Amino acid sequence: MAIKCLVLDVDGVMTEGHIIYSSSGEEIKAFHAQDGLGLTLARKAGLKIAVITGRVSDMVARRTSELKFDFVRMGSKNKSKDLMELMETFQLQPEEVAYMGDDLNDFGVFHKVGFPISPANGVEEIKAKAAYVTKARGGHGAVREAIEKILKDQKQWESLVASYKNELYEQGQ
Repeated sequence: MAIKCLVLDVDGVMTEGHIIYSSSGEEIKAFHAQDGLGLTLARKAGLKIAVITGRVSDMVARRTSELKFDFVRMGSKNKSKDLMELMETFQLQPEEVAYMGDDLNDFGVFHKVGFPISPANGVEEIKAKAAYVTKARGGHGAVREAIEKILKDQKQWESLVASYKNELYEQGQ
């Protein structure tokens, strides 16, 4: 597998899929910390990371900025069109792209990438078309699991883990 880019949906993939509003009307999302480190590892391994989501959210803007995403498209009306723009921008072939989505609005993109992924909580139609279905649910480490799968298949996982072991040793922990 020669994946060079991981593209994610947000609600139901990076989060549990709940849309929560505070009493002041502010939207609240919870992201899994292990997914965050997984995305950092993906970047260290040379993968581009991207988000294409139909919703617009300040929390998503903050999270993708913190994790230095290469491409962020919020408010997407046509995920397939946005995927094609991303592939053109980074000169990627379909077989070099993994996409993780959980619901019917991700269906079109699944047919345009080399490695479609669904979290465990994906709808049946999406899971049936996925090349890989995580054991974890969205918002509960599914992104990390998908990244580990990709990096292990590319024989990069062990060296990344070793770099963390060495870093911890140097810090005296």
